[in-house]
Amino acid sequence: MNVAVIDYGMGNLHSVVKSIEAVNDGRASIVLTSDPEAVLKADKVVFPGQGAMPDCMRELSEHGLAEAVIEATRNKPFFGICVGAQLLFDRSEEGDTPGLGLFAGVVRRFADGMSDAHGRLKVPHMGWNRVFQTRPHPLFAGIADGERFYFVHSYHFEPRDASLTLAESEYPERFSCIVGRDNIFATQFHTEKSHAAGLQMMKNFLAWDGTVQP
Repeated sequence: MNVAVIDYGMGNLHSVVKSIEAVNDGRASIVLTSDPEAVLKADKVVFPGQGAMPDCMRELSEHGLAEAVIEATRNKPFFGICVGAQLLFDRSEEGDTPGLGLFAGVVRRFADGMSDAHGRLKVPHMGWNRVFQTRPHPLFAGIADGERFYFVHSYHFEPRDASLTLAESEYPERFSCIVGRDNIFATQFHTEKSHAAGLQMMKNFLAWDGTVQP
């Protein structure tokens, strides 16, 4: 099994690769690649991202990887991480940037001046936060509902279709933090920074055949 981690110059790429290697039982060959053909030939694809959405979209296009990403989402297990998840949507408020348009919806900035019972909340949202599963999914195997994952983001996605949301977090209101459909699974948080829970999720991805049972 070949797993391609897409390298378009934007993301915590080596940490992502190391996290996959940590849960690989030897069945997977893991490659960090900027070659569109390698992405198309891979059995599974991981699409990380970190930084500003306009920069990520520009680098993705300049590397000639946008079409390869779109094609990969059609027929193979696909895992988007952070900005790699945001890029799947129609548009981001960050620089009014068009996304890949695979999911209907907008990526919005957290509002300034938010607060909770403990006081004012900072943007970006940074740190450990609970993730509440809203629908069953094979990638949740061995992960408790309400488990904590690590977030670093100022923007969050708002899917137009509520059925895309697989899990939510709170800051301070509920927001969609995992989305998916068919063979696509994408998280706002960083699995590679989320210790045991993140590793379990990636282990589940390596075992996943890309189908979701009703």
